[in-house]
Amino acid sequence: MALLNILQYPDERLHTVAQPVAEIDERIQILVKDMFETMYESRGIGLAATQVDVHERVVVIDLTEDKSEPRVFINPVIIEKEGKTTYEEGCLSVPGIYDTVTRAERVKVEALDEKGEKFTLEADGLLAICIQHELDHLMGKVFVEHLSQLKQNRIKTKLKKRQKHNL
Repeated sequence: MALLNILQYPDERLHTVAQPVAEIDERIQILVKDMFETMYESRGIGLAATQVDVHERVVVIDLTEDKSEPRVFINPVIIEKEGKTTYEEGCLSVPGIYDTVTRAERVKVEALDEKGEKFTLEADGLLAICIQHELDHLMGKVFVEHLSQLKQNRIKTKLKKRQKHNL
């Protein structure tokens, strides 16, 4: 397994819309393993392929501390949304930035697992939020884009300054 480079906002590649996975082959299975390793190493709970500059519809999620519930979503689609909730979100592509985002309280998602088996999952709470957050990435959207233009501009300025200092 290999650690992948996570794109940092406002990198334009984060705005690329991911294409459906045509075939779940060894390349996709390696990508999934590498995404999990990268996510765990970065102390994240979700990672979309877009964030590692692979523009295909692949998401990995694990909300557990002990890495015991890895979930894979290939070609995921939210087929139902219900309710509203707010949650303070962060993102591996927007390090150190957290803000409150409003999302659906419950979702139903259809996807394929890493073996190509189709499944449907009903989720609420943090899992529902995480699924919506990661599927936004597949559509080329970063969580800060749910915030006001003023907040987005402040975040961009802060991150650009931080990147200059790290060079």
